[in-house]
Amino acid sequence: MATNDSSDLSVSILKEKVALLERQSFSLLLALIVVSGTLTGYLYRQASILHKDIDANQQIINAVNDNRKGMADFLNQLAAFGQTHPDFEQQVMMKNGLVPPPGTKK
Repeated sequence: MATNDSSDLSVSILKEKVALLERQSFSLLLALIVVSGTLTGYLYRQASILHKDIDANQQIINAVNDNRKGMADFLNQLAAFGQTHPDFEQQVMMKNGLVPPPGTKK
């Protein structure tokens, strides 16, 4: 009878350990679901913000590309002014890296 009692005791201990493992695995699964849901929400929010930023930046790029000829004309006028005013050319244009376009040298 002593072996029967000890085997019943070890079976009950094993049943308790299995039940504990089931509760622990359920808790971990629930935590995994919460963390993955939170991460998914965060990444979705970041993607939507990034999409809005891309749209805004694309509008700025389009505006710059539309005005490219006007900017080139302005730089050519600055270069022509710099040729007649050496102080301006040395102090402003060279300091800011605005070298005159080729063919407009003195």
